[in-house]
Order: sequence, then structure tokens, then C-alpha cells
Amino acid sequence: MIPTFYKLKQIYLFFIVGLLLSACGGKKDIDVSNIPIDVKIARFDHDFDQLRTKPMEPQAIALLQKYGDFYRDYTQQILEAGSVQDTNYFKTLREVFKGRPYNDLKHDVDSVYPGQLQKQEAELTDAFRRIKYYYPKKNTPKVYAYFSGFKAQTSVGDGYFGIGLDLFLGANSRFYPALTEVFPRYISRRFTPEHLSARVVEGIAREDMFVESDDNKTLLSKMVYNGKILYFMDQVLPNVPDSLKIGFTSQQIKWCDDFKSTIWGYMLEQNLLYETDLQKIQTYINEAPFTPQFGGLQGNPSAPKLGVWTGWQIVKQYMEKHPDVTLQQLMVNNDAQQILNDSKYRPK
Repeated sequence: MIPTFYKLKQIYLFFIVGLLLSACGGKKDIDVSNIPIDVKIARFDHDFDQLRTKPMEPQAIALLQKYGDFYRDYTQQILEAGSVQDTNYFKTLREVFKGRPYNDLKHDVDSVYPGQLQKQEAELTDAFRRIKYYYPKKNTPKVYAYFSGFKAQTSVGDGYFGIGLDLFLGANSRFYPALTEVFPRYISRRFTPEHLSARVVEGIAREDMFVESDDNKTLLSKMVYNGKILYFMDQVLPNVPDSLKIGFTSQQIKWCDDFKSTIWGYMLEQNLLYETDLQKIQTYINEAPFTPQFGGLQGNPSAPKLGVWTGWQIVKQYMEKHPDVTLQQLMVNNDAQQILNDSKYRPK
């Protein structure tokens, strides 16, 4: 007979192990504290404003020396002011600076981001360290904050990553109601400071590290590609909520979880996985207020991007069933069918 105190000790140890596993999701978090990366987000918007207050030509030379390709790209592509090779673009800059739109925008950006973006810098420092942990040869880009003229939240260039602060002013910014044709409410609600770090990491993943192959023609291939991007974000942003990563509300996350078997069953019944019609595919991949085919099941409005969300679940289940597969191996595996098969994805 096993003594009672021994059985109690076994139960106690089992309980402690169970708590530890549940606390870390069954995986040990990686320690990146010693990786020598500290992200500083340069306030290009503040430096750029000095063109308004200081002699323009020497200040332009100083900006070109400090920011290089970014200053060229910003002036020529964002402002569309012309080439920096001559001073003809100064006329456009003067028109920009004296206009009310620029001054109103500067006022609001400075109200939300008066100085350094310390919270976002800390989040991105941790994220970039994790990227370096998994990809030691990956160079860390310089990060610049600027006004995009409401053109783009983020931009990737040679050695830099740009953040358009005017599209992270908060869901209730006074500017966004006038932009609903370009950014409907279901998109602009995500234009908040809390979304900034996730969009930076997603931009680096999609536009720099893992650009989607032109061979991804089927819905399944696009589902798995998007699922891999989100799984990469899971590893690099472990403390960021799923809703911020995929851009859902918490209610949309719950809706997907509640109806995951219905979603999967519909995709199989309609033979959607191997669909190549881009218009049909976009229904399950692109931004939207909801998915028309599901409307409001049981009175709840459906979530959009159901292909993206389902691809994420497939990839997560694949990695759970194959703990020997590394993140690097996953990201270079373009066999969507194999990932689906080996995931044994059968939601209930």
C-alpha cells in the first residue's frame, strides 16, 4: 500500500505542474532580454516640421543626411512634392505648411503622441528581439514616425519601417468620419495606439520577411499563408491579444470560436478550399463588416475574414501536433495541403 502522505505529495506535484503548464500554454517562453536591440521610434514628423520654422534649404540637407532614402521616399511618394535633387519642391512644402489641414493634423498628432512613443518602443523592442532570436541574420530596420496624409498606416523601405501616426489617432478622431469612403468605420475603429505594434510586426512579416507567393491561387493556400503570418505574430507578440493581431473585436473572436465547426462545414460543403475565383476568395480573405454568407447566426453579426481566421486555427493545430517543427521550418513550408492534412483540423 502507498502511504497517504506519498499520494498527497504526488497530487500536490501534479497540481503544481498543471498550473505551470496552464500558465505558459504548455510552452516555455523564450528569454530575449540579453539580445542587444533597443527600438527607438524617430519622430520624423517633428524633424520635418523644422522645415517650416527654420531656413528650408539647410534643414532639408540635414534631413536628407539623417533620414536618407526615407526622406526621398516621403517627399516624392507621400507628399508627391517632386525630386529632392533640386529645390523646386520647396514651393510645395511651403504650401503644405501654411495650410490649415497640416496644422490641424499636427495639433492632433501631437496631442496623442506628444513625445517619444515609449509604450510602443518597449513593445517593439521585445518583438524585434524575438524576431532576432528566431532569425539571427535579420537586420533590424530603423523605425520612423510621420504623417502619411491618410495614405498608409505603415510603409517598408530599404532599411526602414515607417509608421503613419495620422492613422493611429484613436477610433474617435475628428478626421476619420470624412474618410469613410476609403476607411469605413469597421476599419477606422482599429486606428488606435493599441494597434500600432501589431501593425508594424504584421507589415514586416507580410511586406519584408514572408511576401506571399504568386503561386497562392486557391483559397486554401491563402488561408494557410495568412495563418502562418498570424502564427508568426503569436510568437513575436506573445502578450498581444488575438483581437489586435487579426483586427477583430472581442465579440468577433467569440463568434468565430462559437461557430468554428459551422464555418468549416460550410467551406467543405461548398468546395471552397480549392476555389480559384478571386472574387469568391476575397469574400473570405478581405476586410469587410461581416461575411454575407453567414449574416447573423443566432442574431449575432458574423465576423469577416473567416478564411484568415480559419487558416490561423489550422496552422496553430498543425504546430501543436508537431512540436518538432520549428518556426523557421513552418514559414518556408508552402505546402498548404500537407499542413492541412497533418493538422487534422476537425473543429467541434
